Amino acid sequence: MPIITATLEHLAPLVALFDAYRVFYEKESDQDSARAFLQERITRNESVIFIALDAEGRQVGFTQLYPLFSSTRMRKLWLLNDLFVTPTARGKGYSKALIERAQQHCRDTDACALLLETAKNNEIGNRLYPQMGFALDTDFHHYVWENKWMHFNTSLFL
Repeated sequence: MPIITATLEHLAPLVALFDAYRVFYEKESDQDSARAFLQERITRNESVIFIALDAEGRQVGFTQLYPLFSSTRMRKLWLLNDLFVTPTARGKGYSKALIERAQQHCRDTDACALLLETAKNNEIGNRLYPQMGFALDTDFHHYVWENKWMHFNTSLFL
């Protein structure tokens, strides 16, 4: 099962996958903004996106990694922010292959870690991630501050 690195030439089918991912997480479908968001990430080298292809060469899944840095470790690390496989391709090993590719990217870039978070009720993910070598961090609390005053400026995506 081929795993490729996304470039702008892969954008059109990737947009559909990304939009389906967002809809899965109860966001409103918005392919135009999805296209602009992904195009900006790829163009600016702000993320790394790996795409899983099926036997016919169709995009059936993706993972998106964002670079971070650890001050205490004084090293780069990666946030595995997105992982999605189409419903018809689930259970066939695509998620594992995408995670393995992300882990390889972590090694290739001499990063110290690959981080991810998932919902406590994500039964599939909470079984899969430990199988893939991830350890549940029970030592730290995870806090989020949301900028409720953020003005969404659509011109950022043009």
